[in-house]
Amino acid sequence: MLSLHQLRCFLATYEHGSLTAAAEELGYAQPSVSEQVRGLEKTLGVPLFRRVGRGVVPTTLADTLRPYAEQAIAAAEEARRAVQSAVSLESGTIRFGMFGAARLYAGAQIVADVLERYPGVRVELIGQHSNEVQEQLRRGHLEAAMIAVTSVESEGMTVIPVARDELVYISADPERLTSPVTAARLAKTSLIMPETTWRSSDSVRIVLRRFLHEAGHNPQTRVEVEEVETAVDLVGRGFGDSVIPRGGADQLIPQMAPHVGYVSLRPKQYDVMAIVHRTGAVLSPAAKLMIELATKHIQSIAEPV
Repeated sequence: MLSLHQLRCFLATYEHGSLTAAAEELGYAQPSVSEQVRGLEKTLGVPLFRRVGRGVVPTTLADTLRPYAEQAIAAAEEARRAVQSAVSLESGTIRFGMFGAARLYAGAQIVADVLERYPGVRVELIGQHSNEVQEQLRRGHLEAAMIAVTSVESEGMTVIPVARDELVYISADPERLTSPVTAARLAKTSLIMPETTWRSSDSVRIVLRRFLHEAGHNPQTRVEVEEVETAVDLVGRGFGDSVIPRGGADQLIPQMAPHVGYVSLRPKQYDVMAIVHRTGAVLSPAAKLMIELATKHIQSIAEPV
């Protein structure tokens, strides 16, 4: 009989391409994972992996199984959370996903509000980047999250925009801040950009690429860094300029580079923040609480949608 244990072993093996790596992630012995995968193959009557060297490669049948396995695991996790949260919000752990730059907006205040209401709970605010958080949602590791999005459509997800934050051009040179920055001007700028690991899928980068491409230009960066704090610091030292959300600029510039200023782009561009959860999910009281608080705080800082 097919079991959740088999599906977890299957998904870990699928993701890592290795039974050994899957066993390490799950905390099992490698033979145990192998046995679970073989049992699943026997139950389904089909091969799910081919051995290649020291690893394994999923078959097309494994590709077919993967989304259903993820849905089954996520549904089981939702059922567990629903039962636990129905007992009480007075204790236990509240987990909520937020994009990494949420620390510049309302992350600490959201946690503080939860703890003031429910002093006995444990809070986990998860996420370094919106893409990472969305993957955890898809796999059922999180119930809901607030992330930056470029589209209101995402397969298997319900996306509800709640606020937008203007993207602003920051510079230590006052002469570059006398008027809004056009795509033509931006294309000639030595840019210092954060989120380099996620550069291909980061929402701010996507908005800027679209902004430049529509005017017939390509984005150019001089320096790539991970943290927006590092980008602001380097701008303050005069090594280049950057484009970041206005909320981040208002938080960081006074502390890190008070001589730096900012202006709008022309036309104005925005980063959109949205509440996201799996379509059809029954949200727990804890998730609803976090959605309520996150929405309230982000709309007090950025423009409500």
